[in-house]
Amino acid sequence: MIRIPATPDAPALAWFRSSYSSSGDGNDCVEVAITPAIVRVRDSKRPRRARLAVTRAAWSAFVADARHG
Repeated sequence: MIRIPATPDAPALAWFRSSYSSSGDGNDCVEVAITPAIVRVRDSKRPRRARLAVTRAAWSAFVADARHG
């Protein structure tokens, strides 16, 4: 895992959140941006703060494990 310092997003970075993510204020979740080599993850409440960056393989393993949790 790589920690990415807070920086303005590149225009090509498209952040999204899961369709399963919902709460009273609609802002209690993580957002994900997928690039060819890296998956970036940030807190939806603090989008300008530091984010995580993981390989696509690591993200796939995390998602698979979370589904079977």
